[in-house]
Amino acid sequence: MQVNKKFDVVLARPRGFCAGVDRAIDIVRLALRLYGPPVYVRHAIVHNRKVVSDLAAEGAVFVEDVNEIPEGSVVVFSAHGVSPAVREAARRRNLQIIDATCPLVTKVHLEALRYAREGFTILYIGHAGHVEVEGTMGVAPDHMILIETREDAETVTVPNPEKVAVLTQTTLSVDETREIIEVLARRFPALRKPHAEDICYATQNRQDVVKKMSRMVDVVLVFGSKESSNSNRLREVAERHGARAYLVENIHHVDPAWLAGVRAVGITAGASTPEEIVQEAVTKLLHLGGGELVELHGEVEDIEFRLPAPLLKAAREAGL
Repeated sequence: MQVNKKFDVVLARPRGFCAGVDRAIDIVRLALRLYGPPVYVRHAIVHNRKVVSDLAAEGAVFVEDVNEIPEGSVVVFSAHGVSPAVREAARRRNLQIIDATCPLVTKVHLEALRYAREGFTILYIGHAGHVEVEGTMGVAPDHMILIETREDAETVTVPNPEKVAVLTQTTLSVDETREIIEVLARRFPALRKPHAEDICYATQNRQDVVKKMSRMVDVVLVFGSKESSNSNRLREVAERHGARAYLVENIHHVDPAWLAGVRAVGITAGASTPEEIVQEAVTKLLHLGGGELVELHGEVEDIEFRLPAPLLKAAREAGL
């Protein structure tokens, strides 16, 4: 990589790991210490190739279907959550379940259950095929309709317009989600709207900083996996606010042509991206550009999520 013109590097804070990701990774590592390898993980524990690779090297085995797991084994459910059908399949195989579902996703599952029991149609805003969406819609499949776009919101029909609620995937674009909810509220005046915190605090905070950053830089580099919903949304937010933006796994995937003639480059990272990937990128870009490093601060994050109580109890009993 070779760039001739001097440029500054603007680094977003907060960035990278959120409390739910920290918790999920800690759960897998603690399970490996308690039970020894292999510990099976249903789906990537979080959407980052390096994280998955590192845990695999420590003895975690990642599968997409619990039926691939030997009976009686330890299984960890990923941070994205699973449907009741997956839980039941795990129980039929007598698997020892450790649940690493992000508490914010669990909260949405509980809201979906409550609305379904009360006879509501639930309009769920999310992206088809994403594992969080599959898990959440599996909670009350007969009561839920997936809404992906404003066009979907304009055309969806429901049995009873007086009993409609909306829930959301936790890692969406805050602005686009708000626009979709506005359409639904116009069409269904009795709509039960989601709590503001249903889009996770980390998603909101990272997007807010990127909005500011996009007015200060020419290019925003978002470090994260292409499978990561919140990383993809960061790239989209940057583009919507005036910057060229690219989603890359690490600095080695950055095309030097992207940096030609820029005055400043912004760096952020999705909620499942390790900080070492960010620091490697900062070091490389400062060496290339020869400019200043500027940190752009947003909300201070001090949230921590407790590990599952059964896992903590087992760890204490084992003296860990």
